[in-house]
Amino acid sequence: MRFRELGKTGLKVSPIGLGLAALGRPGYINLGHASDLKKKYKVKRMEKNTHKVLDLAWELGIRYFDVAQSYGKAEEFLSNWLQKRKFESDIVAVGSKWGYTYTGNWKVEAQTHEVKDHSHSVLINQWEDSRTKLGSFLKLYQIHSATQESKVLRDQKVLQELHLIKQSGTSIGLSVSGPNQNETILEALEVKFDGIGLFDAVQATWNLLEQSATPALQAAQQEGIGVIIKEALANGRLTDKNEDPDFKDKISLLEFQEKQLDITTDALALAAVLNQPWVDVVLSGATTLDQLKSNIKAITVTWTEQMESELGFMREESQQYWKIRSELPWN
Repeated sequence: MRFRELGKTGLKVSPIGLGLAALGRPGYINLGHASDLKKKYKVKRMEKNTHKVLDLAWELGIRYFDVAQSYGKAEEFLSNWLQKRKFESDIVAVGSKWGYTYTGNWKVEAQTHEVKDHSHSVLINQWEDSRTKLGSFLKLYQIHSATQESKVLRDQKVLQELHLIKQSGTSIGLSVSGPNQNETILEALEVKFDGIGLFDAVQATWNLLEQSATPALQAAQQEGIGVIIKEALANGRLTDKNEDPDFKDKISLLEFQEKQLDITTDALALAAVLNQPWVDVVLSGATTLDQLKSNIKAITVTWTEQMESELGFMREESQQYWKIRSELPWN
């Protein structure tokens, strides 16, 4: 797997990274998450599974790992693995995020799984906590799910604090969510200190179903900002776990392409992202070894204009996509 630079950060990253959103907590919205974990949620067992997936990821050449304060014990699991493997920090890149607090209390079904708060005090507290856990491995620190509604991109106190973190040597990024991803990214591009953009990277949802952020992501890449793609499998909707009868026609289209290429649905969906010229990293959200082995095959796919055209039928209206996502059950 060839490394590439994440925008102009100087960070060397693998084109496929590993996100730990589904590995670090017992409940998540990915289809089939409960069966992936075999409904065994004890902390030690989940950490052991996470370390096995991380070991395989390393063997497969993955060198970028993505966590967040709200991903349960993801930062802790990753930190323990890094220490156990005794890696030098210059050969691994870790990105974490602040702005959400995990409140699920290690339960699959919780009244509230996470609470969003983009205040300055939360930034200070979560930055110190993440830095303590991840140390020099933490190369990228991101706002978690910046939106127009949160107004975090207009909070000068927060932006100034992020600027100070950047000056200390950590790259600064933001992740975006929702139907207004495009507008949020464009707003972030305007945040500057002394004429230099604050943000070094942006992480957005982009997949065969939801592509509304394309113009802004292209603009970000042209300005030297690293582009990381999350939810490339649409939380499992672009895998064989999707049994929604209303999705049958789209699954049939995917299956036709799979047979031509002799790959799985997930690898095809990841390849669609990986082959966009403005993408630096696409995250695998694998929870099991088999899922990761399947995901990694995306790097072998040669994307063609014909595939792009035929799979264009998959796209959904952005509002519809995010409505469906909001209705996915935690499991």
